[in-house]
Amino acid sequence: MAGRTKRGIVADWWWGVDRWFLAAFLTLLVGGLVLSFAASPPVADRIGVEPFHFVKRHAMFLVPSILVMFGASLLSPRGVRRVALVTLGAAIVLMMLTLFIGTEIKGSRRWIDFGPIGLQPSEFMKPSFVVICAWLFAEKARRPEIPGNLFAIILLLMVMGLLVAQPDLGQTILTVAAWGGLFFMSGMPWIWVGGLAGLAVSGFVVAYTVFPHVASRLDRFLTGEGDNYQTETAYQAIIHGGWLGQGPGEGTVKRLLPDSHTDFAFSVIAEEFGVVTCMALAAVFCFIVTRGLSVALSRRDVFSRLAISGLVFLFGFQSIINMAVNLQLMPAKGMTLPFISYGGSSMLAVALTAGFVLALTRREPQNRSQTDRLLARTYALQAQSA
Repeated sequence: MAGRTKRGIVADWWWGVDRWFLAAFLTLLVGGLVLSFAASPPVADRIGVEPFHFVKRHAMFLVPSILVMFGASLLSPRGVRRVALVTLGAAIVLMMLTLFIGTEIKGSRRWIDFGPIGLQPSEFMKPSFVVICAWLFAEKARRPEIPGNLFAIILLLMVMGLLVAQPDLGQTILTVAAWGGLFFMSGMPWIWVGGLAGLAVSGFVVAYTVFPHVASRLDRFLTGEGDNYQTETAYQAIIHGGWLGQGPGEGTVKRLLPDSHTDFAFSVIAEEFGVVTCMALAAVFCFIVTRGLSVALSRRDVFSRLAISGLVFLFGFQSIINMAVNLQLMPAKGMTLPFISYGGSSMLAVALTAGFVLALTRREPQNRSQTDRLLARTYALQAQSA
């Protein structure tokens, strides 16, 4: 690796990047590939493709995901804002197109096809949305005459409208929660927070009334009656695994799960590798969130503080939703487990999120230069005394 006194983009990146974050993200990336060997073959068997079809596709998306994460981590805070703005604009346009020319799957239009490649624009909308809203809130705090809060509210309503139109209530809840966290951290008065919380509850009641599938899922979750096949099977897989699991490839309940490689990969991990492995996995997610919030608190720049907090909150809340669904603590949401579940759009979008976090938590080059000079002076004095 580049020496401490050598300068350059890669050297600056290496000495400035938060290596704890980097290690955690790479652990999840590699772990997701390894764990896909357990979760994917039963699904491939069921649809009549070769056993490691999804494993190979997962590996295929692993390389571009690492490149996206590394490329985004090289950005300056201004570069993060610019990339987020372009990404958000493109995602919103594609989400609009998806409503008209998107592929309909299980009654929802969330995917748009580009030849053999399918893309879910809403996945890329989330991290860029958080960054832009953080910037708007920060600008409002820096220059009160700028209507940053108003623009952030308009942007939220626009994104919510597109997500509800698909419909994708899970992503809507996640996006609103991330926005609400940013709104709260930006120092808004409690009366605003309470008012928006009331609107959120009203929106949930409207969703329950207007969308039959939302009412059906909630009723099935509360009463336990009706078609709860996937969530019940996933829970049984966790119970069957016990503390240490049945061993790699020895899971049997996982073969009954239609979405074992995506939404319910956590249950497959529990069955084959045990609750202990699931706890370790949850600890990695918890570490990313807590470290992100800790680093954010040390930042003087309001934008960096809000953006880091919002991004790790987005990352952590998505993880919580997925694990809670697997444990029957929440109604089914169709939410992937970051870096673990199969899905190209999800992996690339989470990699972008991770890259933004690495970029915003990276130490500035001038600070590293000062550190280098101090170290060089220390080494010179030691050499003279020797």
